[in-house]
Amino acid sequence: MATAAQPRGGARPAGASGLNRVLMHAAAKPAVFMLCLLPFAWLLYGAVADRLGANPAEYLLRATGDWALRFLCIVLAVTPLRVMAKLTALARWRRMLGLFAYFYVVVHLLCYSWFDMGFDLPSIVADIPKRPFILVGFAAFVLLTLLAATSFNRAIRALGGKRWQRLHRLVYLCAGLGLLHFFWMRAGKNNFGEVGIYAVIIALLLGWRVWHALAARRRAALQ
Repeated sequence: MATAAQPRGGARPAGASGLNRVLMHAAAKPAVFMLCLLPFAWLLYGAVADRLGANPAEYLLRATGDWALRFLCIVLAVTPLRVMAKLTALARWRRMLGLFAYFYVVVHLLCYSWFDMGFDLPSIVADIPKRPFILVGFAAFVLLTLLAATSFNRAIRALGGKRWQRLHRLVYLCAGLGLLHFFWMRAGKNNFGEVGIYAVIIALLLGWRVWHALAARRRAALQ
């Protein structure tokens, strides 16, 4: 779901080859898959065991939204880590991590639809344009649905590599919309500490991409 710059040539950092072999091991991807499921499993256990505090519905709504934003940050971090640390094996996880980001967005939307709106579809449709943070969050969901639906090899072949990459740059917009949704959620409680942390992380990850693209253009101009 996130686009990636092509790795440049050059010597690999010490240990990069060994770490790439570990990341390419047959057991690595299933292990990462299970790690990505752990937050959901913990929330499910907490709900069943009644360990989510006095307001379980609010806790689940907040926690699933937090994890959706965290996974968007993880997806955006794949390319910088892959390029800077020469960890080419990370590319094989990008699709899975992107789909997990979408999974937590869907669970977050389901929590809102169930706990806040009682699965009343007309009320949900009417609520979306009324509240800006709901509208922004729903827009991010629609865009991520498009990215999830086109994240497979058949879609890449149908669209062509360049068009597919341009389309999947929408993940940057999704991250911005997710951050704005989170900001407006916390604005009512005047609590911006976590918002600031996510804003810095996303700004650094997107800023790296701008710097990397400009550096690549400079190198191309000098050749």
